[in-house]
Amino acid sequence: MANFFDYLINLVLKIFSYFEYNSVVVLTYFFISLVALILNKLTNKKSNELLFTCRHTSLLNPLTYVRLVTHSIGHRDFSHFCNNFSYILLLGPMIEEKYGSLNLLYMILLTSLTIGIINTIFSRKAVIGASGITFMMIVLSSFVNFDAGKIPFTLALICIFHVFDEVFSMNKKDGVSHLGHFVGAVCGGIFGFYFK
Repeated sequence: MANFFDYLINLVLKIFSYFEYNSVVVLTYFFISLVALILNKLTNKKSNELLFTCRHTSLLNPLTYVRLVTHSIGHRDFSHFCNNFSYILLLGPMIEEKYGSLNLLYMILLTSLTIGIINTIFSRKAVIGASGITFMMIVLSSFVNFDAGKIPFTLALICIFHVFDEVFSMNKKDGVSHLGHFVGAVCGGIFGFYFK
């Protein structure tokens, strides 16, 4: 029996030796969000309410300030998680390679904080999930091959298809923070121009 377990462990280690942790910030963000999703399921949605949902609450509550950033870690359900991270895992490694891990981490934290603050001041909707970060990366990815003095045509198309749709959807009663999506997209544009 011990030989079987040794064989199994060696097999798993051999399989994992073929993989590379190629995008430190993006993959760490993915795994932290996955743990938060599992925690939400295990606590019957209490962890999301306590730690990962940014909404208009008392300024005397210390968790109000924590949730200004942590809202981008939690997700309502697995579908919500998959929708966001399919984009983040696709675009994030390219952005991290272009701008560097530390810069990407700053962009994620600053975008989360900006969305949290603006949502708390201007909206009564709760915001949860990495959608704002997704929109930041969608817009930022169009700047990867940006030449000074020229506006990338991909940026124009992204603005038409994603950003303008969010502007027109802001008043919908669908439980989605379209304001958070829009703010994330604006942050992506600002970062794109800043780093150029």
